[in-house]
Amino acid sequence: MSSGRTTRPARTRLIAAVATVCALSATPLVPQAVAADTPPYSETYRPQFHFTPQKNWMNDPNGLVYYKGEYHLFYQYNPNGNSWGDMSWGHAVSTDLVHWKDLPLALPYDDKEMVFSGSAVVDRNNTTGFGTKSNPPMVAIYTSAYKDTGKQAQSLAYSLDRGRTWTKYQGNPVLDIGSKEFRDPKVQWYEPTKSWLMTVSLSTEHKVRFYSSKNLKDWELLSEFGPAGATGGVWECPDLFPLAVDGDKNHVKWVLVVNINPGGITGGSGAQYFIGDFDGKKFTAEDKGTYTPPAGTVVQNFEGTDYGTWTTTGTAFGQEPAAGAVDGQGTVDGFDGRRLANSFHGGDFATGTLTSPSFTVDSPYLNFKVGGGRHPHVDGTVMERGTPPEGTLLADFEGGTYGDWTKTGDAFGTAPATGTLPDQQEVSGWLGDGLVNTYLNGDSTTGTLTSPRFPIDKDYIDFLIGGGHHPAGDADPTAVELLVDGKVVRSATGDEAEALDWDSWDVRDLAGKEAQIRIVDENTGGWGHINVDHIVLSDTRAQPVSRETSVNLLVDGKVVRSATGSNSEGLDWASFDLRPYAGKKAQIQIADMNSGGWGHVLADQFTAADAPARSVVQRADWADYGKDYYAAVSWENAPGDKRYMIGWMSDWEYGGSIPTSPWRSAQSVPRQMALRTIDGRIRLVSKPVTSLASLRQGDASTTTGVMVTNTSQPLIGPEAEGQALDIEATFSLKDAERFGLKVRTGAGGQETVIGYDTTTRELYVDRTHSGAVDFSSAFPGVQRAPLQARNGKVKLRILVDRSSVEVFGGSGETVITDQIFPDPAGQGVRVFAENGSVELEQARVRHLGSYRD
Repeated sequence: MSSGRTTRPARTRLIAAVATVCALSATPLVPQAVAADTPPYSETYRPQFHFTPQKNWMNDPNGLVYYKGEYHLFYQYNPNGNSWGDMSWGHAVSTDLVHWKDLPLALPYDDKEMVFSGSAVVDRNNTTGFGTKSNPPMVAIYTSAYKDTGKQAQSLAYSLDRGRTWTKYQGNPVLDIGSKEFRDPKVQWYEPTKSWLMTVSLSTEHKVRFYSSKNLKDWELLSEFGPAGATGGVWECPDLFPLAVDGDKNHVKWVLVVNINPGGITGGSGAQYFIGDFDGKKFTAEDKGTYTPPAGTVVQNFEGTDYGTWTTTGTAFGQEPAAGAVDGQGTVDGFDGRRLANSFHGGDFATGTLTSPSFTVDSPYLNFKVGGGRHPHVDGTVMERGTPPEGTLLADFEGGTYGDWTKTGDAFGTAPATGTLPDQQEVSGWLGDGLVNTYLNGDSTTGTLTSPRFPIDKDYIDFLIGGGHHPAGDADPTAVELLVDGKVVRSATGDEAEALDWDSWDVRDLAGKEAQIRIVDENTGGWGHINVDHIVLSDTRAQPVSRETSVNLLVDGKVVRSATGSNSEGLDWASFDLRPYAGKKAQIQIADMNSGGWGHVLADQFTAADAPARSVVQRADWADYGKDYYAAVSWENAPGDKRYMIGWMSDWEYGGSIPTSPWRSAQSVPRQMALRTIDGRIRLVSKPVTSLASLRQGDASTTTGVMVTNTSQPLIGPEAEGQALDIEATFSLKDAERFGLKVRTGAGGQETVIGYDTTTRELYVDRTHSGAVDFSSAFPGVQRAPLQARNGKVKLRILVDRSSVEVFGGSGETVITDQIFPDPAGQGVRVFAENGSVELEQARVRHLGSYRD
């Protein structure tokens, strides 16, 4: 299973705790509210042609196999709630990969194990002895996540009735190496050796192992692959399959898909792939050669004995550049020359900045190397905490009592805490002498603390918060909630740090209403507590303090470009596009404002260049360049030897906080995969399954030969608008710098921009103004992917659903999948061009219905 499957306290994927800045605390929960009489599958953000469970949490697709006319889709599922937990296998079947029928829970968790990700096969020769040759068993191979030890091992379950009922094998586990990071077996029949082949992940080692078996019960290690490609997060959900190159059955290559979290192409979750050869024992990836960055003018390489004209604050960077690692640090590599900027002076606890003199931007790109912690810059944060906002103080927890606040449970004790509690890490950042701290008796206690009613007569509610990251909506939250008429309308949670920091709710839409604050701790696992202080009604929004470890470009004192490390002491190339700031004054700032784990940054070799440098992650191959395509795996036994793939349409950076209820998460549209030679290199390409056409409604709306110059205009008209669309568009390049389509437009300026940048030769999706985006700092933004025009044309296929876009560029070599949460009223589709003209050669828009109709 993917992120979030490691047992506490590591929780490697559920919160990407290794370095994700969650900052999703001030989440308006209004979009999640669902009227009691709302029919299932008709909720505001409910996808129409993407699979979703009727209710509760879903993540990775599992057990993909075709048998007796049915495609089976199993999936990671929580039968008890709308957040990750109690992982089991849900189940649905389809005859066409489009229309899905829900089936009962297949493999439930129990008191000993959770059922993590895996695969399913049809044991036609009854090698397991679970069935007969006339009624061969369907066998699921899954990861047992043992609750008592935290270990992960591979186990079996079987079905003799086409997957309707299942029996767990009494001899489980069948493959156990004593590891806590050994998961996600993908099993297939390997005909040349008449044996079963398992591809399985050693997640934290960034390796994939291959095993062989004659009976699915006894396994022999064949080989390992990795580390290779992107290694900034755990490796999960591997898949291995052969494909003919350009349709030539005499030219077959093998594709190894390795999903990674975090450290994908967008920083969070991603699906990378390798192309190579498999000889029955070993996978060998094609050699892509060495990388040489673009030449340029070095503006700072830190080779001197001091920082020269660069200025420091704090103590993190020491008095001079470092000659590699400093005291207490692991081996640092990847820097050029003898020295680099290294903020580990004093360990991770020290903070500070290193800033260049002002300079005039006169180069297209600034290339540099960066490493260290993965703590991105977050807009709206400040380097130093200011004075508390003025306003009506609702609670400061001084005076030794909770006053007229009411308690339940035992988490809050008899009085506010006065700081750090026994066995707790150091708590910091509160004001005065008292605060709420529910670490009484460790994380084992639970309860609530609720304020009296008060009128909302100012614009914001500001407060200090720390502790565990368990959002409202989780089965066991640690959260601060705002109640209006007894309903939760805002919520905030910590980010797994004992330091309290400012958070804020915009409550202008609730002016005049009566409200209550409720502090909730229902969690008894790792980080199962919350810290809160100084709750104030104010007309000023409090600004949280930065916790970044980043390299920033400042223009007019504001951060306009930023890059961060990947929780590694190895430095890698990064690049800033300076073209929008040509002629302006700028500064480079290296910031270390983080005092927690991986709270340091490394930087070197700042170079002005005419082309961008590319990191290892950018040079890796990706099945999808969007934020929301993860745990991608393919079906076995598909008719005609076709290879269909599907992915979880979310990201572990914010998957637990998307504003949907009573379900959370969708699967992507199934895609047919192929290998094509593009620009002299073999690439994995994809396209939506052809059976998606069965959902088309009415006639297509079309247009041809539309010239667009420096404007945005309706694509066709009202007949081409909607919430569920299949759009095909071909553009002929003229002189526009950027052009494309805007979908789900309207509703107060909301839009999702799907464009092509001719200067960078990139396809992009900008969801910054796509609708609800404030539930996570990792959600808004722009996703980019390389795409070459062909014969002066750019072709796009765009699938628009109620809460997603999937964009297929060119021949399907470039795909971007992103969730969006727009207002239902925003259904417009517009064509645009910026800084010049483009010809929309042709466009066709089709409306799609629901797969449940």
